[in-house]
Amino acid sequence: MNHVILGAGPAGVIAAETIRKHAPNDRIILVGDEPEAPYSRMAIPYLLIGNIQEEGTHLRHGAGHFESLCIERKQGRAKGIDTGRHQVHLEDGSSLPYDRLLIATGSSPVRPPIPGMDLPNVHSCWTLADARAIAQRAGKGARVLQMGAGFIGCIIMEALAARGVELTVVEMGDRMVPRMMGPTAGGMIKDWCEKKGVRVFTGSRVDAITAAAGGAMTVKLSNGQSLDVDLVISATGVKPNIGFLKDSPIKCLVGVLTDEHLQTTVPNVYAAGDCAEAFDIVSGKTIVSAIQPNAADQAYIAAMNMVGRKAVLKGVTQINVLDTLGLISTSFGNWQGVDGGEHVELTDRPAGRHLSLQFKDDVMVGCNSIGWTEHVGVMRGLVEGQVKLGEWKDRLKQDPTLLMEAYLASAQGQATRALVPPK
Repeated sequence: MNHVILGAGPAGVIAAETIRKHAPNDRIILVGDEPEAPYSRMAIPYLLIGNIQEEGTHLRHGAGHFESLCIERKQGRAKGIDTGRHQVHLEDGSSLPYDRLLIATGSSPVRPPIPGMDLPNVHSCWTLADARAIAQRAGKGARVLQMGAGFIGCIIMEALAARGVELTVVEMGDRMVPRMMGPTAGGMIKDWCEKKGVRVFTGSRVDAITAAAGGAMTVKLSNGQSLDVDLVISATGVKPNIGFLKDSPIKCLVGVLTDEHLQTTVPNVYAAGDCAEAFDIVSGKTIVSAIQPNAADQAYIAAMNMVGRKAVLKGVTQINVLDTLGLISTSFGNWQGVDGGEHVELTDRPAGRHLSLQFKDDVMVGCNSIGWTEHVGVMRGLVEGQVKLGEWKDRLKQDPTLLMEAYLASAQGQATRALVPPK
């Protein structure tokens, strides 16, 4: 059996190792489009802070790891797939035959159509090459402007602040982390960042970037201000790398559509990670949830099915836990609520604490929080477990801080009822 894996990130590596464990004699080809050893993008901020060296970003350590597992590595980028002939066509003109194919091509930064984005000191923070360029320019006191204050943007902001730069963040949304937090929570995060010395403009965008002397730049904002900076970081979101599938019968929506086995609409072709769209039991629809725990789960399920061992994905995790300059915030499930649902919100601004719970009938379908770290596991358990709260829903609406009590009473009671056979 010949397995081809497109993508050498966490999903691709886990899938390759899983296939090797269960199919010791099958051929495995792992295709990555960078010259680096397989690495974790989520480790790049720690590299910029200085907590690790480049080797610390590598997914596997020690020379010869992949060779010892007889996993062939090839540098290349997919140009198209001929599903009829079972071939992957690469941009260098070569082709790879496959019996089973895994699409784990991840995602890439969105490049906003702004004049000046091609200037030498404008970078994304997505690859090791980006990190090297940023590290050279983002020294103590450097004037840095970052576009975007979403989840990834806030992680990058943490690394830049740790380097001692003079940092300005520009976010088009009306609040920070708009896809994770509501107006109150997003506003609290902005207030916190400004107290920590980061200048934040929300409801604003970069209109143009022009070159100045010495590699510096002038950035014109939609709010009428112009800023002189040494470095611009673009963190305006990412999109799945699925363009090469446009002429194939593999169905794509936001990402590559998969079933509970992570198989696509074409037999023997699977997808996992940031490019895969899978069913989420909490929202009741297919979603792309680009977080590393999902990539790992999906890669394992896909690989097991690729070697003929039936495995089913139980669901997609919608969880974000964010540390923004020391302020911990969380988001689970349908944090923004659902049609016909109910909600309760509790805010203590002086204490830096905020809690928002969303309900559909007697199930908590989503929540977000700031500074409520003691309840993170309970919130996740209630949302992902779809625990029926019964009378506890009304008690939570009166006092949202009773999460632990509600979980113990409702989840344990639900488990006990499940163990009792019907009469």
